[in-house]
Amino acid sequence: MKHTRVLGIAGLACAMMALGSVQPATAEAKPRYGDVQKAMTALAKNSGIVGAIGELYVDGRKVDGGTAGSRLLDGKGGKIPENARYRIGSQGKYMTATVALQLVEEDKLDLDDKLSDVLPIVAEQDLVELADEITIRHLVQQTSGIPNGHLDIFDFTTDYSPADLVRKTRNLPRTGEPGEKYTYSNTNFILLGMIIEEITGNPPTEEFKRRIFDPLKMTRTYGTTESSEGIKGPHGHGYARDDEGKLRDMDRLNASYGAGTGAVVSTARDMSRFFSAFEKDKLLPDDLQQVWDATPPGKPEAPPPAERVCGNEPPMRVVGGAAAGFNAMTFSTLDGRVQFAVSTTLTINPHAPNSIIQQAAEAVLCPKQ
Repeated sequence: MKHTRVLGIAGLACAMMALGSVQPATAEAKPRYGDVQKAMTALAKNSGIVGAIGELYVDGRKVDGGTAGSRLLDGKGGKIPENARYRIGSQGKYMTATVALQLVEEDKLDLDDKLSDVLPIVAEQDLVELADEITIRHLVQQTSGIPNGHLDIFDFTTDYSPADLVRKTRNLPRTGEPGEKYTYSNTNFILLGMIIEEITGNPPTEEFKRRIFDPLKMTRTYGTTESSEGIKGPHGHGYARDDEGKLRDMDRLNASYGAGTGAVVSTARDMSRFFSAFEKDKLLPDDLQQVWDATPPGKPEAPPPAERVCGNEPPMRVVGGAAAGFNAMTFSTLDGRVQFAVSTTLTINPHAPNSIIQQAAEAVLCPKQ
């Protein structure tokens, strides 16, 4: 299948896309960056933040880093190493989509292939309504109408297969007809992961390693799969309140919930490598990257340029991933030259820190004079 190159990159919504920028380096004036340690210290002072780490990379080279807060609750455990591993959450959807679209590029899949044809189990076991109308494009762009599942965040012992997770959504109301509108649903990516395994014979985590981690030398990144799987090496612990209001350590999340994204654990360095390669078209040709970056009906548009991080000069991709106990974000210029990756561990709603993490990013990427 021959692909042409197309200019431009549209907004991505499911993982909080395109919100800011930095001034690129020129012969006349080099960009000035803020102090990462100072930004992390300010970030960690906010209520609900246990620990925060961040690193800034320019042209593949680390230029600054910082760590603040503590590894454990109430200031215990010392500081988190700034190069520690952390969960990336829905940032892994980029990896799932990348591998699926690479299979399209290799003519092993077609964007118009029907779900019931490429993944017969969904029809054989009646896992997905309208499976004979839903296409690969619908799954990638989250316009399938398949509902999102609801899982117990405190279930640390049950190993769910991807089919089990899809089955849990079967009797939930659909969000629309196939192709009608965008609706965020993890189930799309669970199904894409199942398709990747059906075609390659390998689980998504192995394909991530073969196609992404190893080629990009993301040496400290790996996928988790077990129901109660922690993070290798020293790292921050996040917490969530149960029904009785008690804070519970979420360090060993149920990784089987992350079947569609590989429940990836990474570092700031490795995430910077990934997004640099993604922006430089080293992983996908432009036309297939635009399939991922498209803005179908119902998908949130990026805010006006003046309201984006650093005023959108030039535009920047901002991608976040959050779950109980953590929020991780990567800010990357669209030329792939500059990345700022941040991980926070929390005691609050995982999406609550979005704005203060963005403030920390602005303090680093476009400090006020």
